[in-house]
Amino acid sequence: MSCLRLAAATLALGVATALPAQDAPPFDAAKAFGARESVSGISLSPDGQRVAYITPTSGQGAVGYVLSVAPGSRPRAFISANGDPERISHCYWVANERLACQVYYLVSEPPLGTVLHTRVIAVNADGSNLRVLSTVGNAHTRGQHTGGGVIIDLLPGQDSAVLMTRNYLPDDHIGSRLGSDKKGLGVDWIDTRDLTVKHVEAPHPDAVDYITDSRGVVRVFGTKGRQAGLDTNVVSYLYRSEGSSEWHKLSDFDYADNSGFAPVAVDPKLNVVYGFKKKDGRLAVYSLALDGSLREELIYARPDVDVDELVQIGRQRHVVGVAYATDIRRTVYFDPEIEDVIATLHKALPQSPLMHVVDSSSDESRLLIFASSDSDPGVYYLFDRKTHQLQTFLVARSELEGVKLASVRPITYPAADGVLVPGYLTLPPGRESARGLPAIVLPHGGPSARDEWGFDWLSQFYAARGYAVLQPEFRGSAGYGDAWFQQNGFRSWQVAIGDVLAAGRWLVKEGIADPGKLAVVGWSYGGYAGLQAAVTDPSVFKAVVAVAPVTDLTAFKEEHRRWSDFAVVSELVGDGPYVRDASPAQHADRIKVPVLLFHGALDHNVSVNESRLMAERLRSAGASVELVSWDNLDHYMEDSDARAQLLARSDAFLRKALGL
Repeated sequence: MSCLRLAAATLALGVATALPAQDAPPFDAAKAFGARESVSGISLSPDGQRVAYITPTSGQGAVGYVLSVAPGSRPRAFISANGDPERISHCYWVANERLACQVYYLVSEPPLGTVLHTRVIAVNADGSNLRVLSTVGNAHTRGQHTGGGVIIDLLPGQDSAVLMTRNYLPDDHIGSRLGSDKKGLGVDWIDTRDLTVKHVEAPHPDAVDYITDSRGVVRVFGTKGRQAGLDTNVVSYLYRSEGSSEWHKLSDFDYADNSGFAPVAVDPKLNVVYGFKKKDGRLAVYSLALDGSLREELIYARPDVDVDELVQIGRQRHVVGVAYATDIRRTVYFDPEIEDVIATLHKALPQSPLMHVVDSSSDESRLLIFASSDSDPGVYYLFDRKTHQLQTFLVARSELEGVKLASVRPITYPAADGVLVPGYLTLPPGRESARGLPAIVLPHGGPSARDEWGFDWLSQFYAARGYAVLQPEFRGSAGYGDAWFQQNGFRSWQVAIGDVLAAGRWLVKEGIADPGKLAVVGWSYGGYAGLQAAVTDPSVFKAVVAVAPVTDLTAFKEEHRRWSDFAVVSELVGDGPYVRDASPAQHADRIKVPVLLFHGALDHNVSVNESRLMAERLRSAGASVELVSWDNLDHYMEDSDARAQLLARSDAFLRKALGL
């Protein structure tokens, strides 16, 4: 934790200083859109009087601030990390004067590759009394503590104490009382001020999940399946009846095909657990009774898309609704009081259709709200339910304040087989219609993911630079049910890539895109899709930009050879001749257009060697290729300067390749 620093100085963040009048510098779109969110990981104190949030510094660094909700207050920094290697992801209030923060770092550890380490720390709001809550190893520990656990219950009413999962490894203090053979994930009650610990659930070597009733009692316990010493996609869940210590079978859930029941939250008043289960091939929300009967009740389902979110609020995280995404994300509230509050706020903020409760005070009288839209990165508001006052608090992306952003509209386009594929079309700001524009098809990552209507910094940047941008929800995307997901975007690559190519052809057919000025840009699986599209039909796209792409499916599997998830990744990719057919690095000679690759050398998701292999194969085939890499960045490249470079270089590359 050497790079975590306490920061007690008061900073005048966001306070304007009068400067001599001068000409405004020219707008730097790459810098503005590439900047990390100016406010993230925000939470409200139990008494509702202060918020804590994270703001970026140089590189991958960040500072945690505490700010009073009183108008005119100034933020005070309480912790910082310089990003080399430690980073701060989120902080939670465990008492009115104390916070717990999730910290992580990635390091290269041959022969394993890049290894992710996480830790949970606690610190006072004034920056004092920093404590590491995660278990720590020593010279006698067998193995290394990569996972630092998570807080699973904030224990309202128990000042500064929490329940958290903690990872235990055997300690070979032979012949000593310090020795221990404990192994696996357990649950501990821990006082975050003095590190007093009480063991609640003994460590289990295969444990992956514990769910409490938000009153300090663990009610659900999940263990990962094992076969030949390797993880499987199946997690088996047990439950306890109220007042009992005995475990009973609850369900199994296969995270590869979403079969079974996946528990998420316990309602102690109703004595049920809410979770996800498929209905007619799509995820729906069900409840199971925890009284021994396992009585099942359908809570909410959709005939068109997955219901993929339980909406919870308060420090006791009680369930108040569900959410799903069709053309736009929508929420159905079960709690009539919360429903009335959100309806009132929608009327007050009609320009921000995307709205949710981020956090609340302990008594839920004060709510922290986030509201945004396709052309608004978002604003945090405070709503006092007693006085009905709504206070504008913080903006999510200060660099884009005052910048005219593009509107996003849902569309459908026909695939080669006539199936209508949904997507999102973003035109340059102010353009209601378009003819003959330079255009980009921007497939999402995953592949088990989907895009949604709302602000997206990548598509907004390219739209600001004059491109029409189409984000296709190709078959293989998640969220639309089994029939749409097929076998996943790797196993069903021909259909998925066919839909990506069809998106480009549709842009040309509709006259939106000039056929000579059409490119494909993608991140992760999206980068893979762009490269594989150029292999499949070199005539559609005139340039490819791929960020952190998978380029060889066999190599992708081998990256996990030394990890317990090797069987899971192997099942995702599959076996057979199609694995080579689906690997763009194996067919680089078919790519006839310029390619620009970006990759971070500390990528934990996809090894940088994938891009290096792709670049080598393209050069050997005589193709035009450039690889830009950073030694200290991971898959998400959470560095404002690096992202600005990525945007600026990709824009310059596309303009040259497309003759703009």
